[in-house]
Amino acid sequence: MFNDTPLFINGMTVGVILFQTAIIAPAVFTALSGSDSSVFLRKVFPKFFIFLVALGAIANVTAIIVEDGQAIIISGATVAFAVFAYLLIPMTNKSRDEGDERTFKRLHLASVLLTVAILILNAVGLVI
Repeated sequence: MFNDTPLFINGMTVGVILFQTAIIAPAVFTALSGSDSSVFLRKVFPKFFIFLVALGAIANVTAIIVEDGQAIIISGATVAFAVFAYLLIPMTNKSRDEGDERTFKRLHLASVLLTVAILILNAVGLVI
């Protein structure tokens, strides 16, 4: 059963990302005003990426213990991508606050692409 832990965490990671992007984000934009949604999202997204780092780290330690090479790579990449996305948050917020839409769009796109990469890696981890 312990051998299946990285697989279980792959599923959790996919579920967390899908829940955040398909349920939470759309609900925020329809239920809250622009300034309220900004405040909410600035609180949620750091926690979202920290949670992905935690899931990836737990999966990585477990994958090392059970000597699952593919799971080590997937969980390691999950940690790296989530840390990088987390580190982009202050720059993304600053560019938005300063009205630098070009930089904001680039940074936001980078965080979206990192999140999609985490999603795809973990989904692939469920089927290989």
